[in-house]
Amino acid sequence: MTTSQLWHCITVMCEEITQDRFLNDRIAVLQYRNGYRFSIDAALLAAFAAPDGGSRIVDLGTGCGIIPLILGYRYPGVHIVGVEIQETLAKLATRNAVINGFTNRIVIRCANLNSLSIQDVAGPVDLVVSNPPYRKAMSGRINPKRQQAVARHEILTTLSDVVNAARRLLGIGGQFAVIYPAERVTDLLAAMRAAGIEPKQLQTVHSRSHGLARRVLVSGVKGSRPGGMTVRPPLTIYEADGAYTRDVKAMLADG
Repeated sequence: MTTSQLWHCITVMCEEITQDRFLNDRIAVLQYRNGYRFSIDAALLAAFAAPDGGSRIVDLGTGCGIIPLILGYRYPGVHIVGVEIQETLAKLATRNAVINGFTNRIVIRCANLNSLSIQDVAGPVDLVVSNPPYRKAMSGRINPKRQQAVARHEILTTLSDVVNAARRLLGIGGQFAVIYPAERVTDLLAAMRAAGIEPKQLQTVHSRSHGLARRVLVSGVKGSRPGGMTVRPPLTIYEADGAYTRDVKAMLADG
């Protein structure tokens, strides 16, 4: 099945918008009820990235803009460009920046990563973050809802597109931080090194303490010499009773 045939089978039902509160009600997040909705992965990546106070940041595949909202709230000195290929989500992300009072520090661009240039983001930038599509285009079940399908499968954007866009936008010494499925960590590390972004930190993410890793958090530095990776202690999301662990609670708090 070709991409055009695939989209022939996908329907869009995402008109209704909800408003949710996040970070102990400190930020409001508009989302499509039947469209793509952010997951805890966004909060994990935002905490892992931990930018310097005055960083210039780009979020590739920003969706509703949740990562810029978290970083903008936690780090008042940063300036962020969120890039989103889907126009409906880009417009929603812009609305989220407006209602949270971040229009002076968060800008949303509707663009294809392959055509994105340094000029589009007032770069080179200090940090690029991304929670990219996890699955290859024709692998597994494709969600019939367009926003979810594009967010989860490499239909409009591939891993290579994301890593190469990060390479173009970063200055030498700039950092790229990403969350990705543990089963595809080899693909991620190979793509980063091939793009001249040397992996420097890695943390596995587990649903529960005795389970296999479900995600990996990885950061790399553009132009750095090979080697010298630090592997952080594993991050566990849930306690045995289903409550969030202390580490995750801290990521979801407003402090």
